[in-house]
Amino acid sequence: MSLILPKRTLSRRRLLQVSGLSGVGFLLGGCGTNLFSDNLRQISEPLNQRLEALLLSQKSVPEFPVSAIEPDKLLINTFDFTPQIDPAQFRLMIDGEVSNPMQLSMADIQKLPLTSMVIRHVCVEGWAAIAQWGGVRLRDLVTLVQPKSNVRYVYFKSADGYYESWDIASAVHPQTLMAYQKNGQPLSVDNGAPMRLASPIKLGYKQSKWVTQITFVSNLLPRKGYWEDQGYEWFAGL
Repeated sequence: MSLILPKRTLSRRRLLQVSGLSGVGFLLGGCGTNLFSDNLRQISEPLNQRLEALLLSQKSVPEFPVSAIEPDKLLINTFDFTPQIDPAQFRLMIDGEVSNPMQLSMADIQKLPLTSMVIRHVCVEGWAAIAQWGGVRLRDLVTLVQPKSNVRYVYFKSADGYYESWDIASAVHPQTLMAYQKNGQPLSVDNGAPMRLASPIKLGYKQSKWVTQITFVSNLLPRKGYWEDQGYEWFAGL
């Protein structure tokens, strides 16, 4: 059962403290137009120096053993309703200021390298839960679509109308996933299936569920995030 929680405020100073790293522009190159050619060789090849320096400067958040998973502590929140998406018809659109816009099916996405991590999900309401997430690193998708050199932000749109913005440094962090598994099992609809964001570097309200579109932009749009734009400046969107 989905729960709609009461609205609370978070100070702008605190929001800036928890919302992640500052945006950094970069240039990608050397990615072929055939998504799965050469056994995904383009994903493992080094990126250019500017992006490589960004990745190397990022620190990983400590992870946990599988034995630390807390399956009953991850609450189910939603801001409006739970959309029903047919996985066979699902397409993840990746567009904006990129050289290779794409629409990927779940079959396409599951051919990409699977990354699994056990991390603590932190909600701004004051609770936390350790869970295992599995999926594709967002930076692998970044490599495929080749954002322009001036890109600094990424927008995520969801099937329920929710939307969020991230800075590009957070998007390419090695622990930022487009997840389709939770605790070693296929992601449930309540938890965001077919795909959702999962990362230990953002609070829960930034980790959109039911993501259907990823858009790369050079400047923040007038709409920055659903709850930010409502004036509440937080929501634990599990």
